[in-house]
Amino acid sequence: MYLRIRHATTYRYTQPVQFGPHRLMLRPRDSFDLRVVDTALTITPQADLRWLHDAYGNPVAIAEFSEMSDTLDIVSELTLERFGPAVPHSRLAPEAVFSGIAYSDSERAVLSPYFEPAAADADGVLERWLADFHARPQADTGHPLRDLSHAIYAGLSYAVRYDEGTQHPADTLLLGHGSCRDYAWLFIELARRLGFAARFVTGYIQDVTPDAAGLVSPVGLTHAWADVFIPGDGWIEFDPTNDLVADRQLLRVAVARVPEDASPISGSFIGLTGSFIGLSVGVTIDPVPAPDEQPLLAAPTAA
Repeated sequence: MYLRIRHATTYRYTQPVQFGPHRLMLRPRDSFDLRVVDTALTITPQADLRWLHDAYGNPVAIAEFSEMSDTLDIVSELTLERFGPAVPHSRLAPEAVFSGIAYSDSERAVLSPYFEPAAADADGVLERWLADFHARPQADTGHPLRDLSHAIYAGLSYAVRYDEGTQHPADTLLLGHGSCRDYAWLFIELARRLGFAARFVTGYIQDVTPDAAGLVSPVGLTHAWADVFIPGDGWIEFDPTNDLVADRQLLRVAVARVPEDASPISGSFIGLTGSFIGLSVGVTIDPVPAPDEQPLLAAPTAA
């Protein structure tokens, strides 16, 4: 399955401002389940790009600007080939959430940053939710993490949030609603408290069903979900927003220990107070013929 993704982000200001360095996480890594066929990155005003791999191995572009402007446009275009994702084959009994699962010493050494909760729970909101989760009768799905993801999906209300940042997991539970990144962060912090290694994932979700049937999160925006490392299975994707597990609709771009390390675009500007007007983001995902059936995108500005 070949897909073309266009991700356009526009920042607007009341007058020209000076842009500081911007950090762009818009290009995935090639893997057995996702192959990058072609890329193009267009930035206005013009920027000098420097590419690197961050501590997680994500491809990152650092954009440096010399020209002032009242508008910043960043357009990423990707052509990807999506294969079947890794699925959880190991069957875990429901009591695994009580006794934990067995990681090897080598796995624990590598995964240690992903076990430790990063969000404090001073008032015990997350622990009380988990105690209630333990007490509920669980369907024997063969995997307690499926049950955990479904419990979040069924127990919360989805809400699009355009403000920056991610809600504290306790706030998401207390409010009873959140965006996809809030759902993902809540799932991760709960999974870590159950003894699993979990990380944050950003990317896109493809609408492959008529009229987006069955999808809670809207098509046309970036998306976030969770990865959990399961011995014998590796990293497995869980999307509590849409109640999906290891689904081909999920198109991964970046992974991180905490949400702020996986922001698609982050940067700064120098200007008068109140000069920032707003931000708009648009994402389109379209199936395309195989490369031998149709020309690829134009040569990328930087790769």
